[in-house]
Amino acid sequence: MAACDVCGNDYAMAFEVHVAGGAAYTFDSLECAAHKLAPLCDHCGCRILGHGHQTDGKFYCCAHCARAKGHTALTDHA
Repeated sequence: MAACDVCGNDYAMAFEVHVAGGAAYTFDSLECAAHKLAPLCDHCGCRILGHGHQTDGKFYCCAHCARAKGHTALTDHA
């Protein structure tokens, strides 16, 4: 068994994720993987689990948050 790098749970079905740069992490769930790997919105601080928006080296969860930081050209598409 392997222990999750986020919560420490020792779980028989844990999995590894290898990221650019060579780092490897062990997780017991996608939730823990998201907490460790998903970027944070530079406005509201939530984890960005979808495509999000990126501009000027900043990440935003939605166009609303990007506009709140002055990036008025970004829009959400539903």
